Amino acid sequence: MKRDKFKRLISFVLTLILLGILTGAFAFVWYKYYSETIVLPYYRRGNWVLIGIYCILVWLFFKAYDGFKVGYLKKTDMLYSQLISMVCVDVVAYFLISLIGRDFMRVTPMIILLFADLGIISLWTVITGRIYFLIYPPRRLIILYGSRNAASLVLKMSRRVDKYMICESVSISEPPEKIKELILKYEGVIICDIPAEERNYYLKFCFENSIRSYIAPKISDIIIRGADNIRLFDTPLLLCRNYGLDFEQRLLKRTFDIIFSLILLILLSPIMLVTAISVKLYDGGPVFYKQKRLTINGKEFYIYKFRSMIADAEKSGTPQLASENDPRITPVGRFLRKVRLDELPQLLNILKGEMSVVGPRPERPELTELYKQEMPEFVFRLKVKAGLTGYAQVTGAYDTSPHDKLKMDLMYIENYSFRMDLQIILMTIKTMLFPPESNAKSDEGVITENTEREDDI
Repeated sequence: MKRDKFKRLISFVLTLILLGILTGAFAFVWYKYYSETIVLPYYRRGNWVLIGIYCILVWLFFKAYDGFKVGYLKKTDMLYSQLISMVCVDVVAYFLISLIGRDFMRVTPMIILLFADLGIISLWTVITGRIYFLIYPPRRLIILYGSRNAASLVLKMSRRVDKYMICESVSISEPPEKIKELILKYEGVIICDIPAEERNYYLKFCFENSIRSYIAPKISDIIIRGADNIRLFDTPLLLCRNYGLDFEQRLLKRTFDIIFSLILLILLSPIMLVTAISVKLYDGGPVFYKQKRLTINGKEFYIYKFRSMIADAEKSGTPQLASENDPRITPVGRFLRKVRLDELPQLLNILKGEMSVVGPRPERPELTELYKQEMPEFVFRLKVKAGLTGYAQVTGAYDTSPHDKLKMDLMYIENYSFRMDLQIILMTIKTMLFPPESNAKSDEGVITENTEREDDI
Protein backbone atom coordinates (compact mmCIF):
# COMPACT_ATOMS: atom_id res chain seq x y z
CA MET A 1 0.00 0.00 0.00
CA LYS A 2 2.90 2.34 0.68
CA ARG A 3 4.32 1.61 -2.76
CA ASP A 4 0.96 2.40 -4.37
CA LYS A 5 1.32 6.01 -3.24
CA PHE A 6 4.34 6.38 -5.52
CA LYS A 7 2.81 4.67 -8.58
CA ARG A 8 1.89 7.91 -10.36
CA LEU A 9 5.26 9.44 -9.55
CA ILE A 10 7.09 6.41 -10.95
CA SER A 11 4.93 6.47 -14.11
CA PHE A 12 5.60 10.21 -14.46
CA VAL A 13 9.37 9.76 -14.14
CA LEU A 14 9.37 6.90 -16.69
CA THR A 15 7.29 9.07 -19.03
CA LEU A 16 9.75 11.96 -18.70
CA ILE A 17 12.67 9.63 -19.48
CA LEU A 18 10.99 8.38 -22.66
CA LEU A 19 10.00 11.90 -23.72
CA GLY A 20 13.54 13.11 -23.11
CA ILE A 21 15.15 10.31 -25.14
CA LEU A 22 12.75 10.65 -28.10
CA THR A 23 13.05 14.44 -28.12
CA GLY A 24 16.83 14.18 -27.83
CA ALA A 25 16.93 11.84 -30.85
CA PHE A 26 14.93 14.35 -32.88
CA ALA A 27 17.16 17.22 -31.72
CA PHE A 28 20.23 15.30 -32.95
CA VAL A 29 18.66 14.69 -36.38
CA TRP A 30 17.49 18.31 -36.62
CA TYR A 31 20.88 19.84 -35.83
CA LYS A 32 22.87 17.36 -37.94
CA TYR A 33 20.73 17.14 -41.10
CA TYR A 34 18.27 20.05 -41.28
CA SER A 35 19.19 23.06 -39.16
CA GLU A 36 21.89 24.44 -41.45
CA THR A 37 20.30 23.42 -44.75
CA ILE A 38 17.09 25.47 -44.65
CA VAL A 39 16.89 28.79 -46.50
CA LEU A 40 17.06 30.94 -43.37
CA PRO A 41 18.80 28.90 -40.65
CA TYR A 42 17.23 29.03 -37.21
CA TYR A 43 19.16 30.47 -34.32
CA ARG A 44 19.15 29.25 -30.72
CA ARG A 45 15.57 30.03 -29.68
CA GLY A 46 14.08 28.95 -33.00
CA ASN A 47 15.72 25.54 -32.68
CA TRP A 48 14.46 25.20 -29.14
CA VAL A 49 10.89 26.07 -30.17
CA LEU A 50 10.88 23.42 -32.93
CA ILE A 51 12.28 20.77 -30.59
CA GLY A 52 9.69 21.78 -27.98
CA ILE A 53 6.91 21.40 -30.58
CA TYR A 54 8.17 17.89 -31.35
CA CYS A 55 8.12 17.04 -27.64
CA ILE A 56 4.52 18.30 -27.36
CA LEU A 57 3.49 16.24 -30.41
CA VAL A 58 4.97 13.08 -28.85
CA TRP A 59 3.12 13.76 -25.62
CA LEU A 60 -0.21 14.46 -27.37
CA PHE A 61 -0.15 11.35 -29.57
CA PHE A 62 1.06 9.10 -26.77
CA LYS A 63 -1.74 10.41 -24.54
CA ALA A 64 -4.33 9.85 -27.28
CA TYR A 65 -3.16 6.26 -27.84
CA ASP A 66 -2.49 5.48 -24.13
CA GLY A 67 1.19 4.99 -24.92
CA PHE A 68 2.33 6.06 -21.45
CA LYS A 69 0.23 3.59 -19.45
CA VAL A 70 3.00 1.48 -18.01
CA GLY A 71 1.65 -1.60 -16.24
CA TYR A 72 -1.89 -0.92 -17.46
CA LEU A 73 -1.77 -2.18 -21.06
CA LYS A 74 -0.22 -5.42 -22.24
CA LYS A 75 3.27 -5.03 -23.72
CA THR A 76 2.01 -5.73 -27.23
CA ASP A 77 -0.76 -3.11 -26.90
CA MET A 78 1.80 -0.63 -25.56
CA LEU A 79 4.05 -1.27 -28.55
CA TYR A 80 1.17 -0.92 -31.02
CA SER A 81 0.09 2.36 -29.42
CA GLN A 82 3.61 3.76 -29.38
CA LEU A 83 4.31 2.57 -32.92
CA ILE A 84 1.31 4.41 -34.35
CA SER A 85 2.11 7.46 -32.22
CA MET A 86 5.69 7.71 -33.47
CA VAL A 87 4.69 7.23 -37.10
CA CYS A 88 2.18 10.08 -36.75
CA VAL A 89 4.65 12.33 -34.90
CA ASP A 90 7.52 11.80 -37.33
CA VAL A 91 5.29 12.31 -40.39
CA VAL A 92 3.96 15.57 -38.93
CA ALA A 93 7.51 16.62 -37.98
CA TYR A 94 8.78 15.95 -41.50
CA PHE A 95 6.11 18.11 -43.10
CA LEU A 96 6.74 20.80 -40.50
CA ILE A 97 10.46 20.77 -41.36
CA SER A 98 9.61 20.91 -45.08
CA LEU A 99 7.32 23.86 -44.44
CA ILE A 100 10.11 25.67 -42.62
CA GLY A 101 12.59 24.80 -45.39
CA ARG A 102 10.10 25.89 -48.10
CA ASP A 103 10.72 22.67 -49.98
CA PHE A 104 10.46 18.92 -49.50
CA MET A 105 13.53 18.21 -47.39
CA ARG A 106 15.53 14.98 -47.35
CA VAL A 107 13.30 12.24 -46.00
CA THR A 108 16.05 9.69 -45.25
CA PRO A 109 17.09 11.19 -41.88
CA MET A 110 13.47 11.11 -40.66
CA ILE A 111 13.09 7.47 -41.77
CA ILE A 112 16.27 6.60 -39.85
CA LEU A 113 14.88 8.55 -36.88
CA LEU A 114 11.62 6.58 -37.07
CA PHE A 115 13.44 3.24 -36.93
CA ALA A 116 15.60 4.53 -34.07
CA ASP A 117 12.42 5.62 -32.26
CA LEU A 118 10.92 2.16 -32.71
CA GLY A 119 14.03 0.62 -31.18
CA ILE A 120 13.89 3.09 -28.29
CA ILE A 121 10.24 2.46 -27.48
CA SER A 122 10.67 -1.32 -27.75
CA LEU A 123 13.59 -1.22 -25.31
CA TRP A 124 11.72 1.20 -23.04
CA THR A 125 8.61 -1.02 -22.98
CA VAL A 126 10.60 -4.14 -22.06
CA ILE A 127 12.74 -2.44 -19.39
CA THR A 128 9.95 -0.42 -17.77
CA GLY A 129 7.69 -3.49 -17.83
CA ARG A 130 10.25 -5.43 -15.82
CA ILE A 131 10.88 -2.54 -13.44
CA TYR A 132 7.14 -2.12 -12.90
CA PHE A 133 6.70 -5.85 -12.33
CA LEU A 134 9.49 -5.88 -9.73
CA ILE A 135 8.06 -2.89 -7.86
CA TYR A 136 4.42 -3.89 -8.30
CA PRO A 137 4.06 -7.68 -8.56
CA PRO A 138 0.62 -9.15 -9.40
CA ARG A 139 -2.03 -8.29 -6.84
CA ARG A 140 -3.43 -11.19 -4.84
CA LEU A 141 -7.19 -10.99 -5.29
CA ILE A 142 -10.37 -12.69 -4.11
CA ILE A 143 -13.62 -12.79 -6.11
CA LEU A 144 -16.96 -12.16 -4.43
CA TYR A 145 -19.70 -13.49 -6.70
CA GLY A 146 -23.46 -13.91 -6.62
CA SER A 147 -25.81 -16.47 -8.10
CA ARG A 148 -24.31 -16.38 -11.57
CA ASN A 149 -20.95 -17.77 -12.58
CA ALA A 150 -18.09 -15.25 -12.61
CA ALA A 151 -15.95 -17.47 -14.89
CA SER A 152 -16.03 -15.01 -17.79
CA LEU A 153 -14.48 -12.20 -15.76
CA VAL A 154 -12.01 -14.58 -14.09
CA LEU A 155 -10.75 -15.81 -17.47
CA LYS A 156 -10.30 -12.28 -18.78
CA MET A 157 -8.38 -11.13 -15.71
CA SER A 158 -6.31 -14.31 -15.71
CA ARG A 159 -4.88 -13.27 -19.06
CA ARG A 160 -3.08 -10.47 -17.23
CA VAL A 161 -0.90 -12.58 -14.94
CA ASP A 162 1.44 -9.59 -14.75
CA LYS A 163 -1.26 -7.61 -12.92
CA TYR A 164 -3.71 -9.97 -11.23
CA MET A 165 -3.37 -13.19 -9.25
CA ILE A 166 -6.83 -14.54 -8.43
CA CYS A 167 -6.27 -16.71 -5.37
CA GLU A 168 -9.75 -17.51 -4.07
CA SER A 169 -13.47 -17.04 -4.67
CA VAL A 170 -16.32 -16.76 -2.22
CA SER A 171 -20.09 -16.78 -2.70
CA ILE A 172 -22.27 -13.99 -1.37
CA SER A 173 -24.34 -16.73 0.30
CA GLU A 174 -21.55 -17.30 2.84
CA PRO A 175 -21.87 -15.66 6.31
CA PRO A 176 -20.76 -11.97 6.27
CA GLU A 177 -18.11 -12.52 8.94
CA LYS A 178 -16.46 -15.26 6.91
CA ILE A 179 -16.51 -13.10 3.77
CA LYS A 180 -14.93 -10.15 5.57
CA GLU A 181 -12.29 -12.39 7.12
CA LEU A 182 -11.35 -13.73 3.68
CA ILE A 183 -11.29 -10.26 2.10
CA LEU A 184 -8.83 -9.03 4.73
CA LYS A 185 -6.35 -11.73 3.66
CA TYR A 186 -5.90 -10.25 0.19
CA GLU A 187 -4.80 -7.03 -1.51
CA GLY A 188 -8.05 -6.56 -3.37
CA VAL A 189 -11.50 -7.94 -4.06
CA ILE A 190 -13.39 -8.33 -7.33
CA ILE A 191 -17.09 -7.68 -6.69
CA CYS A 192 -19.22 -9.34 -9.37
CA ASP A 193 -22.95 -9.79 -9.82
CA ILE A 194 -24.32 -9.31 -6.31
CA PRO A 195 -27.42 -7.32 -5.23
CA ALA A 196 -26.86 -3.60 -4.72
CA GLU A 197 -27.52 -3.59 -0.96
CA GLU A 198 -24.93 -6.28 -0.25
CA ARG A 199 -22.50 -4.79 -2.73
CA ASN A 200 -22.68 -1.40 -0.98
CA TYR A 201 -22.10 -3.08 2.40
CA TYR A 202 -18.89 -4.80 1.28
CA LEU A 203 -17.76 -1.77 -0.70
CA LYS A 204 -17.91 0.35 2.46
CA PHE A 205 -16.08 -2.39 4.35
CA CYS A 206 -13.28 -2.32 1.77
CA PHE A 207 -13.15 1.48 1.92
CA GLU A 208 -12.88 1.39 5.70
CA ASN A 209 -9.99 -1.08 5.54
CA SER A 210 -8.25 0.53 2.50
CA ILE A 211 -8.70 -2.59 0.36
CA ARG A 212 -8.73 -2.12 -3.40
CA SER A 213 -12.08 -3.02 -5.03
CA TYR A 214 -12.74 -3.98 -8.65
CA ILE A 215 -16.47 -3.63 -9.36
CA ALA A 216 -18.40 -4.92 -12.36
CA PRO A 217 -20.69 -1.89 -12.92
CA LYS A 218 -24.44 -2.10 -13.30
CA ILE A 219 -26.30 0.03 -15.85
CA SER A 220 -27.44 2.33 -13.04
CA ASP A 221 -23.81 2.83 -11.96
CA ILE A 222 -22.87 4.06 -15.42
CA ILE A 223 -25.77 6.53 -15.44
CA ILE A 224 -24.75 7.87 -12.02
CA ARG A 225 -21.13 8.27 -13.15
CA GLY A 226 -22.30 10.79 -15.75
CA ALA A 227 -24.20 12.86 -13.17
CA ASP A 228 -23.37 16.45 -12.19
CA ASN A 229 -22.58 17.39 -8.60
CA ILE A 230 -24.99 20.05 -7.30
CA ARG A 231 -26.15 21.34 -3.89
CA LEU A 232 -29.59 22.13 -2.58
CA PHE A 233 -28.61 24.56 0.20
CA ASP A 234 -26.38 22.32 2.32
CA THR A 235 -27.50 19.00 0.83
CA PRO A 236 -25.32 17.40 -1.90
CA LEU A 237 -27.22 16.00 -4.90
CA LEU A 238 -26.34 14.09 -8.05
CA LEU A 239 -28.16 15.35 -11.15
CA CYS A 240 -28.72 12.84 -13.96
CA ARG A 241 -30.03 14.82 -16.95
CA ASN A 242 -30.87 11.67 -18.95
CA TYR A 243 -31.46 13.34 -22.32
CA GLY A 244 -28.27 12.46 -24.18
CA LEU A 245 -26.31 15.37 -25.63
CA ASP A 246 -27.27 19.02 -25.15
CA PHE A 247 -27.81 21.49 -28.02
CA GLU A 248 -24.23 22.81 -28.12
CA GLN A 249 -22.78 19.30 -28.12
CA ARG A 250 -25.12 18.19 -30.92
CA LEU A 251 -24.29 21.30 -32.99
CA LEU A 252 -20.53 20.80 -32.62
CA LYS A 253 -20.85 17.08 -33.33
CA ARG A 254 -22.94 17.65 -36.48
CA THR A 255 -20.55 20.31 -37.80
CA PHE A 256 -17.62 17.97 -37.27
CA ASP A 257 -19.52 15.07 -38.92
CA ILE A 258 -20.13 17.08 -42.10
CA ILE A 259 -16.55 18.33 -42.40
CA PHE A 260 -15.01 14.96 -41.51
CA SER A 261 -17.18 12.88 -43.87
CA LEU A 262 -16.64 15.28 -46.80
CA ILE A 263 -12.86 15.25 -46.39
CA LEU A 264 -12.72 11.47 -46.02
CA LEU A 265 -14.98 10.88 -49.03
CA ILE A 266 -12.61 12.96 -51.15
CA LEU A 267 -9.39 11.45 -49.77
CA LEU A 268 -10.60 7.85 -49.76
CA SER A 269 -12.43 7.88 -53.10
CA PRO A 270 -9.56 5.98 -54.87
CA ILE A 271 -9.59 3.28 -52.17
CA MET A 272 -13.38 3.06 -52.34
CA LEU A 273 -13.19 2.67 -56.13
CA VAL A 274 -10.64 -0.17 -55.88
CA THR A 275 -12.76 -1.83 -53.16
CA ALA A 276 -15.90 -1.62 -55.31
CA ILE A 277 -14.09 -3.18 -58.28
CA SER A 278 -12.70 -6.00 -56.08
CA VAL A 279 -16.14 -6.87 -54.71
CA LYS A 280 -17.65 -6.86 -58.22
CA LEU A 281 -14.90 -8.94 -59.81
CA TYR A 282 -14.99 -11.67 -57.16
CA ASP A 283 -18.48 -13.04 -57.83
CA GLY A 284 -20.22 -10.50 -60.06
CA GLY A 285 -22.76 -9.68 -57.35
CA PRO A 286 -23.82 -6.21 -56.21
CA VAL A 287 -21.11 -3.92 -54.84
CA PHE A 288 -23.14 -2.32 -52.09
CA TYR A 289 -25.32 -3.77 -49.40
CA LYS A 290 -27.99 -1.86 -47.55
CA GLN A 291 -29.86 -2.90 -44.46
CA LYS A 292 -32.43 -1.34 -42.15
CA ARG A 293 -30.93 -0.12 -38.88
CA LEU A 294 -31.91 2.08 -35.93
CA THR A 295 -30.43 5.43 -34.98
CA ILE A 296 -31.33 8.19 -32.48
CA ASN A 297 -34.79 7.86 -30.87
CA GLY A 298 -35.31 4.53 -32.66
CA LYS A 299 -35.58 6.10 -36.13
CA GLU A 300 -35.12 3.61 -38.95
CA PHE A 301 -32.70 4.20 -41.85
CA TYR A 302 -30.80 2.17 -44.43
CA ILE A 303 -27.12 1.69 -43.70
CA TYR A 304 -24.69 1.35 -46.63
CA LYS A 305 -21.77 -1.06 -46.75
CA PHE A 306 -19.52 -2.72 -49.29
CA ARG A 307 -20.88 -6.25 -49.60
CA SER A 308 -18.66 -8.66 -47.64
CA MET A 309 -20.89 -11.76 -47.73
CA ILE A 310 -22.19 -13.94 -50.53
CA ALA A 311 -25.24 -12.60 -52.34
CA ASP A 312 -28.53 -13.47 -50.58
CA ALA A 313 -26.71 -14.32 -47.33
CA GLU A 314 -30.04 -14.09 -45.51
CA LYS A 315 -32.36 -15.43 -48.19
CA SER A 316 -34.26 -17.29 -45.45
CA GLY A 317 -35.42 -13.90 -44.19
CA THR A 318 -34.25 -14.61 -40.64
CA PRO A 319 -31.65 -12.21 -39.17
CA GLN A 320 -28.40 -13.97 -38.34
CA LEU A 321 -25.49 -12.54 -36.34
CA ALA A 322 -22.18 -12.84 -38.18
CA SER A 323 -19.48 -14.82 -36.41
CA GLU A 324 -15.74 -14.34 -36.83
CA ASN A 325 -15.40 -17.41 -39.09
CA ASP A 326 -18.81 -17.14 -40.77
CA PRO A 327 -18.80 -19.25 -43.99
CA ARG A 328 -21.04 -16.67 -45.67
CA ILE A 329 -18.17 -14.13 -45.68
CA THR A 330 -16.25 -14.04 -48.97
CA PRO A 331 -12.41 -13.93 -49.06
CA VAL A 332 -12.58 -10.33 -50.28
CA GLY A 333 -15.14 -9.54 -47.61
CA ARG A 334 -13.00 -11.11 -44.90
CA PHE A 335 -10.16 -8.73 -45.74
CA LEU A 336 -12.53 -5.76 -45.93
CA ARG A 337 -13.95 -6.60 -42.51
CA LYS A 338 -10.52 -7.09 -41.00
CA VAL A 339 -9.40 -3.57 -41.96
CA ARG A 340 -12.94 -2.11 -41.68
CA LEU A 341 -13.05 -0.98 -45.33
CA ASP A 342 -16.55 -2.43 -45.73
CA GLU A 343 -17.83 0.40 -43.51
CA LEU A 344 -16.61 3.29 -45.72
CA PRO A 345 -19.93 3.85 -47.60
CA GLN A 346 -21.42 4.86 -44.24
CA LEU A 347 -19.71 8.22 -44.78
CA LEU A 348 -22.75 8.91 -46.97
CA ASN A 349 -25.05 8.07 -44.05
CA ILE A 350 -23.07 10.53 -41.93
CA LEU A 351 -23.33 13.24 -44.56
CA LYS A 352 -27.11 12.67 -44.75
CA GLY A 353 -27.38 13.12 -40.97
CA GLU A 354 -28.54 9.55 -40.26
CA MET A 355 -25.33 8.65 -38.47
CA SER A 356 -22.42 10.32 -36.69
CA VAL A 357 -18.70 9.60 -36.97
CA VAL A 358 -18.63 8.37 -33.35
CA GLY A 359 -21.52 6.72 -31.53
CA PRO A 360 -23.01 3.32 -30.70
CA ARG A 361 -23.00 1.04 -33.73
CA PRO A 362 -26.46 0.86 -35.35
CA GLU A 363 -28.40 -2.33 -34.70
CA ARG A 364 -31.14 -4.03 -36.72
CA PRO A 365 -34.73 -3.54 -35.50
CA GLU A 366 -35.30 -7.31 -35.22
CA LEU A 367 -32.16 -7.88 -33.16
CA THR A 368 -32.92 -4.84 -31.01
CA GLU A 369 -36.25 -6.42 -30.06
CA LEU A 370 -34.46 -9.67 -29.18
CA TYR A 371 -31.90 -7.86 -27.05
CA LYS A 372 -34.64 -5.89 -25.29
CA GLN A 373 -36.20 -9.12 -24.07
CA GLU A 374 -32.95 -9.96 -22.26
CA MET A 375 -31.81 -6.37 -21.62
CA PRO A 376 -34.67 -3.81 -21.40
CA GLU A 377 -32.01 -1.08 -21.10
CA PHE A 378 -30.76 -1.79 -24.64
CA VAL A 379 -32.85 1.12 -25.95
CA PHE A 380 -30.84 3.55 -23.78
CA ARG A 381 -28.13 3.57 -26.46
CA LEU A 382 -30.62 5.22 -28.85
CA LYS A 383 -30.30 8.57 -27.03
CA VAL A 384 -27.62 9.57 -29.58
CA LYS A 385 -27.07 8.97 -33.28
CA ALA A 386 -25.56 5.68 -34.36
CA GLY A 387 -21.87 5.91 -35.24
CA LEU A 388 -19.37 4.72 -37.82
CA THR A 389 -17.10 3.82 -34.92
CA GLY A 390 -17.63 3.81 -31.19
CA TYR A 391 -16.17 3.32 -27.73
CA ALA A 392 -17.24 -0.35 -27.69
CA GLN A 393 -15.48 -0.95 -31.02
CA VAL A 394 -12.08 0.41 -29.94
CA THR A 395 -12.08 -1.12 -26.45
CA GLY A 396 -13.92 -4.42 -26.95
CA ALA A 397 -13.11 -7.62 -28.85
CA TYR A 398 -14.88 -9.09 -31.87
CA ASP A 399 -17.05 -11.30 -29.68
CA THR A 400 -17.59 -8.99 -26.69
CA SER A 401 -21.01 -9.80 -25.25
CA PRO A 402 -23.94 -7.48 -26.17
CA HIS A 403 -24.39 -6.58 -22.49
CA ASP A 404 -20.78 -5.43 -22.14
CA LYS A 405 -21.06 -3.49 -25.40
CA LEU A 406 -24.19 -1.81 -24.06
CA LYS A 407 -22.30 -0.75 -20.94
CA MET A 408 -19.49 0.72 -23.03
CA ASP A 409 -21.97 2.57 -25.26
CA LEU A 410 -23.64 4.07 -22.18
CA MET A 411 -20.24 5.05 -20.78
CA TYR A 412 -19.66 6.99 -24.00
CA ILE A 413 -23.06 8.71 -23.87
CA GLU A 414 -22.82 9.64 -20.19
CA ASN A 415 -19.22 10.92 -20.45
CA TYR A 416 -19.37 12.46 -23.93
CA SER A 417 -16.88 15.13 -24.94
CA PHE A 418 -15.47 16.32 -28.26
CA ARG A 419 -12.03 15.29 -27.02
CA MET A 420 -13.36 11.77 -26.42
CA ASP A 421 -14.63 11.66 -30.02
CA LEU A 422 -11.19 12.61 -31.34
CA GLN A 423 -9.51 9.97 -29.18
CA ILE A 424 -11.92 7.25 -30.36
CA ILE A 425 -11.22 8.21 -34.00
CA LEU A 426 -7.47 7.89 -33.38
CA MET A 427 -7.98 4.59 -31.56
CA THR A 428 -10.03 3.34 -34.53
CA ILE A 429 -6.92 3.61 -36.69
CA LYS A 430 -5.06 1.41 -34.21
CA THR A 431 -7.93 -1.11 -34.19
CA MET A 432 -7.89 -1.25 -38.00
CA LEU A 433 -4.13 -1.87 -38.11
CA PHE A 434 -3.96 -4.17 -35.08
CA PRO A 435 -7.37 -5.87 -34.62
CA PRO A 436 -7.91 -7.18 -31.08
CA GLU A 437 -8.12 -10.91 -30.50
CA SER A 438 -11.50 -12.39 -29.80
CA ASN A 439 -12.20 -13.61 -26.29
CA ALA A 440 -12.59 -17.14 -27.58
CA LYS A 441 -9.18 -17.10 -29.26
CA SER A 442 -7.51 -15.49 -26.28
CA ASP A 443 -8.87 -18.17 -23.99
CA GLU A 444 -7.65 -20.99 -26.25
CA GLY A 445 -11.03 -22.09 -27.40
CA VAL A 446 -13.01 -21.28 -24.27
CA ILE A 447 -15.98 -19.12 -25.16
CA THR A 448 -16.21 -16.34 -22.58
CA GLU A 449 -19.23 -14.51 -23.86
CA ASN A 450 -21.86 -14.48 -21.16
CA THR A 451 -25.30 -13.58 -22.39
CA GLU A 452 -26.72 -13.60 -18.89
CA ARG A 453 -27.08 -10.11 -17.46
CA GLU A 454 -26.40 -9.11 -13.91
CA ASP A 455 -29.08 -8.19 -11.42
CA ASP A 456 -29.69 -4.46 -11.80
CA ILE A 457 -31.30 -3.97 -8.42
